[in-house]
Amino acid sequence: MSVELNYQDTGGEGTPLFVIHGLLGSADNWRSHVKQWQAHHRVVAVDLRNHGRSPHAEGMGYSEMAQDLLSLMDRLGIERTHLLGHSMGGKVAISVARLAPERVASLIVADIAPQAYGHGHDAVFAGLRRVEEGSPTNRREADELLAEHVDERATRLFLATNLVRGDDGVLRLRIGLGQIERDYDSIMQEPAGEGAYEGPTLVLRGGFSPYVPDEALPALRDVLPKAQLVTLEQAGHWLHAEQPEAFQTAVNDFLASLAS
Repeated sequence: MSVELNYQDTGGEGTPLFVIHGLLGSADNWRSHVKQWQAHHRVVAVDLRNHGRSPHAEGMGYSEMAQDLLSLMDRLGIERTHLLGHSMGGKVAISVARLAPERVASLIVADIAPQAYGHGHDAVFAGLRRVEEGSPTNRREADELLAEHVDERATRLFLATNLVRGDDGVLRLRIGLGQIERDYDSIMQEPAGEGAYEGPTLVLRGGFSPYVPDEALPALRDVLPKAQLVTLEQAGHWLHAEQPEAFQTAVNDFLASLAS
């Protein structure tokens, strides 16, 4: 059963651009990019289930998350869209493109390959659980609790975007942490669907990121045969935050090439 996703819609004419965040992210993370893209495109930034302001629900499989997105497109009366997804969101985008290729005008995949990955979020989940237990009343306290398990300050700042203040003054997580943890295995799996997406595709990867190594490219091209590959040499996994101008330029050039 699909979930009614929260979304931010800039409005406008033409084929929209849907923006899909990664694990533990939200539409809010993309505000600066959306502000730039909306000058030329209608942009719809979504919160996936158990993220941002979207409802919490069991099941984090890619077929389920793809159906959530297709249901949102139906609600908005959108027949076809450009899809941009980062990390887990990239797998959701690939899933939509494989399951309903007629609904996808083009695909932009940021730093993820259509394959299964190993577990790598144990410390993050432990840090978030510690924040839940600690009931911090300010962001300094929350950061100290997270730091018991997560060393990297940049990662802690990213995770802290999920904190909202309750009526009692306590900062709480707005994500469905339990649901995410229970179905984490599904998140690590390959995208839903079978075969290849034959439409125009841009794959962006970070030069410092291990997520799309050269050895993954043959299998990637089996699924995305039309993929153009762009490497942002000075970026890691959060390439849109680390190299925002280069990221925007690559996306803008790709979309402009489709319009010409």
